[in-house]
Amino acid sequence: MPNYSATIAAIAKQAKAREDALPLRHEACRSKFWFHPQPTQRVCLFFHGFTAAPYQFQPIAEAFYKAGYNVLVPLMPGHGVTGNWGPDNPPPLPSDPAIYKQFALQWLQQAQALGKQVIVGGLSGGGTLANWLAFERSQQIYRTLLFAPYLSSSSKVIDLFVQKASSYFQWESKPGSVPVGYSGFLLPNLRVFLNIGQEVLTRSKSLDPVAPMLIISSESDRAVGNNDHRAMFRAVLSRQPKTWYHRFDRVLDIPHTMMTKQEGNEYQNLLITMAKAYTESSLAWKDVEEIGYRMTQGKTFNAVVAELNWQKRVSADMPAMMTMVDKREIVLARNKADVGAD
Repeated sequence: MPNYSATIAAIAKQAKAREDALPLRHEACRSKFWFHPQPTQRVCLFFHGFTAAPYQFQPIAEAFYKAGYNVLVPLMPGHGVTGNWGPDNPPPLPSDPAIYKQFALQWLQQAQALGKQVIVGGLSGGGTLANWLAFERSQQIYRTLLFAPYLSSSSKVIDLFVQKASSYFQWESKPGSVPVGYSGFLLPNLRVFLNIGQEVLTRSKSLDPVAPMLIISSESDRAVGNNDHRAMFRAVLSRQPKTWYHRFDRVLDIPHTMMTKQEGNEYQNLLITMAKAYTESSLAWKDVEEIGYRMTQGKTFNAVVAELNWQKRVSADMPAMMTMVDKREIVLARNKADVGAD
C-alpha cells in the first residue's frame, strides 16, 4: 500500500496530466485539492454543478480545510474542455449515466484513503450524483451535503421537455460575460441527471439504507423542484434520523448557483456555516426541532443545550444555524401532534 504522501502526490499528478491533455478552457476548471500533511479524521469530496467546474466549491472547500479536513473537488467527466462550442458543435458532455456513476465511485475510493470519515457533497447535478452515492455506498459515507440537487426541474413541463427533446440549450448570461464553464449543452446531456434524480427519489421511498444528508433548497431557485427536496427529506427521515432539511426564504434571494458570491449568493458564508454545523454535530432532526421549540419559549440556544446536556453534540456553528431554522413551523407541527395525541 502506498503511503499517504505518495497517495496525495499521485492524485494531484494524475489530475494535472489528465487535464493538461484536454486542454482546459480556463484554469478555474482544474480539479482542486486541499491536502493536510497527514491523513485527517474527515475528508470532503465535492462535485460541482452541470456545465460548471470546481471553482464553485473553492469557498466552502477552504473553510472545511481550515477546520482540519482534506478536501477534493474533481472536474466532472466531459467538463471544462476548451473549444468553439455551440449548437453545431456542442461540448463533449456524457449522455450515459454510467460514466458519472463510475466517476463518483472512483473518487469515493480515493477519498477513503485520505481519512477515516468521508463527507460527500454537490451542487445541482453534482448534488444529484452525491445523492446517488448516499444510497449506493451508504455505509461508506459519514454525511452527505446536497445543495439544490437536481432531482427534477421547477416545472413538470420542463421535465417533459428535457426527457423528450434533443435540442441545444443556451444558458442566459450577462452581456459581455464569458462563462468559466460551458454556455450551453444538448438536452440529452442534462437528461442524464434528471434520470439519476428520479432513480434516487424512487430509492428514497424504498427500504434502501441511506447515508445521513443535509438537503438545502432556496425559495428563489428557478431551476430545480424544491418540492422533491422536501419529499426526499420526508421519505428518508424515518430510517435515517440524522437527515436535515433547510429551505432559504425568498427574501434572501439565493439563486440556484448558491455556492459563491460571484455566482449570486450574498449569503455564501451562511451556507458554509450551515454545512459545518450539520457535519460537526451529532443531532437527529428531532433534536434540532427540540432545540428550536425550547428556544420559542424564551430560552437561548446555550441555555437549551445546557438543559439537555448536549454541549458535546453540537458544533460551534450550531447557534448560527438555529437562527435560520423555521421555529414557527416546528411549533405548528408540535401543536398538531399534541392535538392528534388527544
